[in-house]
Amino acid sequence: MKTIALELVPPNLDGGVEEAVEVGQKVVDSCRATGMTDQIKHLMIPGMIAEDPDRPIEMKPKMDTLDFWETVRPVIGEDVRGLCTQVTAFHDKPQLTERLRSLRNSGMDGITFVGVPRTMSDGDGPGMPPTDALSEFTDVVDNRGVILIPTREGEQGRFNFKCDSGATFAMTQLLFSEAIVDFLADFARQTPHRPEILLSFGFIPSAETKVGLIDWLIQDPGNDVVKQEQEFVARVAEKSFAERKKAVVDLYKRVVDGVGELGFPLSIHLEAPYGPSKPAFETFAEMLDHWSPLNDR
Repeated sequence: MKTIALELVPPNLDGGVEEAVEVGQKVVDSCRATGMTDQIKHLMIPGMIAEDPDRPIEMKPKMDTLDFWETVRPVIGEDVRGLCTQVTAFHDKPQLTERLRSLRNSGMDGITFVGVPRTMSDGDGPGMPPTDALSEFTDVVDNRGVILIPTREGEQGRFNFKCDSGATFAMTQLLFSEAIVDFLADFARQTPHRPEILLSFGFIPSAETKVGLIDWLIQDPGNDVVKQEQEFVARVAEKSFAERKKAVVDLYKRVVDGVGELGFPLSIHLEAPYGPSKPAFETFAEMLDHWSPLNDR
């Protein structure tokens, strides 16, 4: 795909279509204000489900992925395509087949199959694991994605199995260290798989110091590498905007320069966990000035 994808979380159901349109307009305005108009080629819309009750921002019922996509796309532009995540555990095969066809027909170029939330165990639910879906729906979804968490124990073997099962791309967890560089270097030495990698970067707002949403999103108790990433986020969140932007842009440079020669097709996935804002897009614009996958098409 070699794309730049912006993640947009569906709004709360009680906000309705009006809130969805407002979110889309914020993106349009922020792009225009920061020179990023025409840079966003895909929207990445996650299928949101309830997780742990300790989530720093309460999880209320969200607008369905497909409904949000069909509402926000005309606001941002019909030439923008879609990516999304789809939990596979809650639908049996006929239901999941119908769902995936609907997503593809709506303009979703790629679908990332994700597993059960933290509150459930693998194998729970009436549906199928993501690895089964990868091989089952090759004729329905051309671009079949998985989540890649380079700091997670055993991820090399897990990722190789997902590639064996039919994954064509991987979307990383938010990256707050260069762990992905060593991970992909090792992976390239050990296997012939070269799926496209969507490198995920998130804007760190000052609100993180009080709320801790990013800290919660990347948590992995007992994992020292993740602890260091959490400490990085905490330090950066306390700085001025100029310093926060520089810290994230410098990290971006180290990561893309580090993985650029490893033979993987690369895309960029941008996320503003607290919602789209002009400071976030100013940061994204400076990142892309250093390197953009659009220049490698």
